[in-house]
Amino acid sequence: MASEELIDWSVAEATARRLVRPGPAVGPRQAEAAVAELRRSAQAAQGHVRNFAKLDVPDDGSPVLVVDRGGWVNANLEAVQELSAPLAEKVRQWREGIVPSGLRSAAGVAGAKLTGVELGSLLAYLSHRVLGQYDPFGPGDGTGRLLLVAPNIVQIERELGVDPTDFRLWVCLHEETHRVQFGAVPWLREHILGEIGTLIAELEVEPAVFVERVKAVIRTVMGTGVAPSTRHADVPAERVGEGADPVTPATELSLLDMVRTPAQRAVIERLTAVMTLLEGHATYVMDGVGPLVVPSVAEISREFGRRRSKARLRPEALLRKLLGLDAKMRQYRDGERFVRSVVDEAGIDGFNRVWTSPNTLPTQAEIGDPAAWIRRVPLRRG
Repeated sequence: MASEELIDWSVAEATARRLVRPGPAVGPRQAEAAVAELRRSAQAAQGHVRNFAKLDVPDDGSPVLVVDRGGWVNANLEAVQELSAPLAEKVRQWREGIVPSGLRSAAGVAGAKLTGVELGSLLAYLSHRVLGQYDPFGPGDGTGRLLLVAPNIVQIERELGVDPTDFRLWVCLHEETHRVQFGAVPWLREHILGEIGTLIAELEVEPAVFVERVKAVIRTVMGTGVAPSTRHADVPAERVGEGADPVTPATELSLLDMVRTPAQRAVIERLTAVMTLLEGHATYVMDGVGPLVVPSVAEISREFGRRRSKARLRPEALLRKLLGLDAKMRQYRDGERFVRSVVDEAGIDGFNRVWTSPNTLPTQAEIGDPAAWIRRVPLRRG
């Protein structure tokens, strides 16, 4: 398999298995009841989201999977394997054309194992923090799947001291919005995959070229300053509560952005814009539906916000920043601001013009300037 040229999947799985910690103590009956309630909450949330967002969603048969931390890791290993296959094939072809076969085998095995360790470690870290995730890219027929990580949901609701039934529905509102988005917009999944394919086609896989770009970054940092960063997110979603992070200065250095070509940056900007839209829309819908169907939503949001504030003071805050999770948090804020501004101006029907085609998706600049998107896209007020 081509993807084995890039990542040793058995090493990734074994690494994650060693690092994943067990969840909170839950008896068999409690566990069974929690799973059943999460399934009911997901079903109820989908109806609430459809009605509020005014999106028509056919029954696509996408499953709701209530998983433990190990199950979440396995699902994401499958998704990463699916997404990385084109890149792995490109690396394989490069190696066959450049590296002698005797060296290719040894170098490939060592590199794949190291990448497997890194991926397994990352997924293990995230598996303790993700509450829910809609995965549109997993293996199968492309219908997607909703993952709800039961141990993390139970742990957080206990730590916050909130009503479990309300908290579980609150979590499902956000993740079900993603399922509704992809269900109502059939071209969205293929559009994102196409952008990823374009990015892979632009990647330079020769190590010497990559190293030279890293050196250029170092020279830039040591000499003339830093370049503007483009916000991006390439980790699974972790639902956050209310409370804004500080605005990121336009001159904050992003290493990944500086080693990309202009063509790659353009793709990243488009992907960033669409992911910010999806996260912001999910936050807007959840905040709109929550007060209508979750009796203790104010308490949940308040306690979750306090928890986030404490988390920023912990030693792991640096790791979160390095992994891009802080950028993910900003996506909720920036995207929600865009959605709210457009809805306030043009109504929900006007906003839903965003789902018409890839051409009506907002650009990264328009995310920060909703009025520019409104001027560009013909709207129906409602």
